[in-house]
Order: sequence, then C-alpha cells, then structure tokens
Amino acid sequence: MNEANIGELIELLGRWATGRGPLYLLLAARLRDLIDDGLLPPDTALPPDRVLARRLAVARGTVVAAYDLLQQEARVVRRRGSGTRVAAADLPATRAANEVGSNPLLSHILHPPDGVTLLTCAAPDEPPPLLAEAFRQAVSLLPERDLGYHPAGHPALRAAVAAYYTGRDLPTDPSQIMVTTGAQQAITLLTGLLVNPGDVVQTESPTYPGALEVFRHAAAVIRPRLEPGERPALMYAIPTASNPAGTIMDTATRRRLAAAATEHDVPLIDDEVCAELCFSGSAPPPLASFTSGEQIITIASLSKLVWGGLRVGWIRAAAPLVSRLARLRAVHDLGGDVLSQLAAASVLSRLPEVRQARVEALRHRHDHLLSRLRARLPSWEVFPALGGQTVWARLPRGDADTFAQVALRHGVAIPPGRSFDPQGGHADHLRLHFLFPPEELTAAIDALAQAWAAYDGARHPATRHTLIV
Repeated sequence: MNEANIGELIELLGRWATGRGPLYLLLAARLRDLIDDGLLPPDTALPPDRVLARRLAVARGTVVAAYDLLQQEARVVRRRGSGTRVAAADLPATRAANEVGSNPLLSHILHPPDGVTLLTCAAPDEPPPLLAEAFRQAVSLLPERDLGYHPAGHPALRAAVAAYYTGRDLPTDPSQIMVTTGAQQAITLLTGLLVNPGDVVQTESPTYPGALEVFRHAAAVIRPRLEPGERPALMYAIPTASNPAGTIMDTATRRRLAAAATEHDVPLIDDEVCAELCFSGSAPPPLASFTSGEQIITIASLSKLVWGGLRVGWIRAAAPLVSRLARLRAVHDLGGDVLSQLAAASVLSRLPEVRQARVEALRHRHDHLLSRLRARLPSWEVFPALGGQTVWARLPRGDADTFAQVALRHGVAIPPGRSFDPQGGHADHLRLHFLFPPEELTAAIDALAQAWAAYDGARHPATRHTLIV
C-alpha cells in the first residue's frame, strides 16, 4: 500500500478513536465496518503495523492487536513476508482453518458447499405439518385495517408469549415481551443497547458462537472468567440444553447465577432457545424465576422447536427495557412479519403437542448418533446430551480445525471446538448435531470414520488458538 492509499485509509478510518474502550478494539471495530461494508474489498493490502501505527500516532502493539483480532474473525489474512490483506469473501474449502480462523457455522450458511453433509448448522430442516395449518389460521386472523408496524411485536403474540411464561410459574405481562426476528436479533439488539466498545461481556465456555460473533462485532472484551476487580456490562448464559454440549444447569447453580446478577446489578441474558427440548420432560424454571430483580433478560425463539425458517423469537425483560428496545428496533425494520407472528401464536397454543413430537424424535436420533459413534469412532470421547440438538466430542489426538478440513474432503462439514470458545480454546473438540434421520446420521458417521482413518493426528498436535479479547 503506497502513501496515497494509506492516506485514503486514514480518511476512511475517520474519528475511529472517539469511542470508549481500548484503542485496539476501537481500531478493529472501524476496520471491521470498512471491510463488511465493502469499502476495503477482498485482497486489499493493509499498511504494515509500524507504518499505520506511526500515521495514527499509536503504539505499534495497538495495530498488531487490532490486526490479530480481525484475523481471528477471518476478516484479514496475515502472512509472514507478505503482510496483511483483507480476506476473500468466499474461502476455498481446502484452505487451512488456522490460517484465517473462520467461523464455519456462519460461513456454511452464507456459502453452503455443494454435495456436503452439513453437521455445522443445528436447526431443523423439516417444517412440521402443523406449521402450514398455523399459517392458514393466521391468514384468517389478519385484520381488515392495520398498518402492520409493531416494533415491539404483534399484540396477539406478545400476549401468547406472556401467557407461556406465566404458565411456567413466571408471571409475565405482555408489556414485558418484545417479539424479534429470531433469538439472534434479540442478542444483537440487547448488545447494541447495553454494550459499548471495550465493555466486558462474560460468557460460558464453550458457548453459542452466534452470540460470540455479536459481542465481537460490538468490540466487546469477552471473558469466560473475570479479571480481579472487573465488572461486566453484560452476562450471557445457556443454562438449559446448552449449545454445544446439551447440558442442563442444576437448580443450585441457577440460584447462584441469578443472585450474582441481581447483587451486582449486571444484565444477564438467559438464552432459552433450546429449553423446550429437554429429554427428561418439561423445561426447568427460567433464571428470572429465582429473583425479584429486573436484571435477568430471557430470550427464546421457535427456530429449534419448530423450524429454522420460522424467524420468530422474543425477549422477556422489564417493561422499560422493552420500550427502549422497541425504539431501537424501529430504526432498523419497524417490526417483524405479522403473518409469521400470528402463526407463531397459533403454534404456542399447541406447544405440548409440538414439544412431545420434537423431543421424541430428537431423543431417538441422539441415541442413534451415540451408538454409531461408539461403533465407528470408539476412541472419541463423546458426552451424551440431556437435551437440545447437539453433542460435544473430544478427539484423542490432533487438531479439530485440521481434521475438519479432512472431513470436508470426505463430504462432511463439522464445526471445530474453537468456534465455541471465546478465547479460541477447545481446539481438540468438535460439535455434532443429531437432527438428521437415522440413515443420514449413519452415513455421516461412516464418512467421518473414513476421514479419521485418513487423518494423521500425530502430525497435527492440537493448537491452542488464543484470541486477544
């Protein structure tokens, strides 16, 4: 990059350092925006560390840390001798994952590879028959006159979700409910309202990578464990049917977690997206049931219980927070699709029926997956799930990132463990979902067994990738 191009980049960066938080996070956030908006196209050369640091009047370490963070997010590629460049938008399947640190869960949604069995995205791909019936009923309920703009959600669905929580012994008023376009939007809106660049967000490890992407995009510092004296701006947990491991938090731990959020006055997101998929029966109480404070924010959706294409989720929170979120949401899209919300209200009225059919199928497929793994990959350590849609597995040797590349060449896409770790650990783990019918799961495990036989893990010791945040 010549001096003229560096000058153009400085102009594009603008007032990048005027936010709150560490300078490297602020610089990474602005570069991220420029890359995502296409103002820095793929393969654009970025200035050397020392040059950009001098032009920005910051320490070289600030630029190095910003570049390293963007490399972990797969937005730039750094190679010794050839500098730092904006990463290609569509990465070749054979490129080693540890070169760019890409998130396969998102990349396989944006650019699904042909002829590959996707064990990456854990969402049902079979809309249940009752969904079509729910939409037919929704059409009959469309009002004769209604603008259709409901930033906080259609009143019928807000009332239905409030009744759902009240039925779980968590009294809820419709004013405490905000409807969202899935739980991912719920996390994004809450982060946008509650988190500033440089703020600390505390999460579990491993945890849902979609949430980690949101927190990183907000230039937050993500911590599984807080440093001495550190106070998070937000906490995020999946206590019921967790992603990726399918675990269920015990009651005593739920009480302690809720009490800690209340005592320290820290907002805590309780992600209940898979809460209705517990194999043993009804979902445990939400974290908000264990405190009278307003710090607990519950989010959920119908994407895992019903179908990923039914983009309806919600937030349960204090009414004043819901009002603030609705104002923020109105800036983006004025509210969600009314027909889908009316259909979702119909589905909620038949929740026991939906849950029973879904859980029975998942439990059967879970047991089948574990049986095939024991038969074909006995050296893998697989942790049975108590609910949800996924299991967590540990390889006996090698690196899950590298093995994922071998598996891809055998026709199966799997997400390596570091995608679920806010600090890039769990490099010897991977997640497997059990959403496919038994015969498809069998074929997928057979292919993984062939890939494992072809993979020489002894040459690839597990790499502990560590993010700066």
